[in-house]
Amino acid sequence: MPDTLDITVEFTGGLEMLFSNQRKHAISLPSREEDGNPATIAFLVRYLCQSVMKDRRKELFVLDDTVRPGILVLINDADWELEGEDKYEIQKRDNILFVSTLHGG
Repeated sequence: MPDTLDITVEFTGGLEMLFSNQRKHAISLPSREEDGNPATIAFLVRYLCQSVMKDRRKELFVLDDTVRPGILVLINDADWELEGEDKYEIQKRDNILFVSTLHGG
């Protein structure tokens, strides 16, 4: 079992502003959480907030420790609801896309 999972994470719909205005990120995610369990989307979201997001406005991305309502999450082009949402265990070379459907006005 590798120590890291090389994945691609993308942000669109304005979310890229929270991530240094960079839409696509190549990430080497630890393959296991601190408790030894396999890395999940929930772990990825925490990792992104701690290690990748430079913007302080984390509330625009997460709410109650999960992706906030109004953000679609696609795992390899499939809605995360079909994959177990934040319990999905991340695999090597996964492509995870976060799309904000919220627009300011």
